Amino acid sequence: MFDKLSYGARRWLVVLLLVVGMPLYIILCVGLVGLMVTYIGRPPILIEFALYVVLGVVWVFPFKGLFKGIGKPDPNAEPIVWDDER
Repeated sequence: MFDKLSYGARRWLVVLLLVVGMPLYIILCVGLVGLMVTYIGRPPILIEFALYVVLGVVWVFPFKGLFKGIGKPDPNAEPIVWDDER
């Protein structure tokens, strides 16, 4: 899905996702767990911890393709030539 985007566009999307999307997702998850506590009651602490762990991992799977290769240098960029390599 994200393979057709350029390297620069993918980097900007990752930054946008981490800076804007992640806080919104955290607020959504905490709100949903709060609603669950309101209507069902508070679950045991280990169940609540497991729920937060699952919610903390689940968001990554739809964006796995977006994060793939972001930590590597741009494949289309000019190679960096240092002064001592000339």
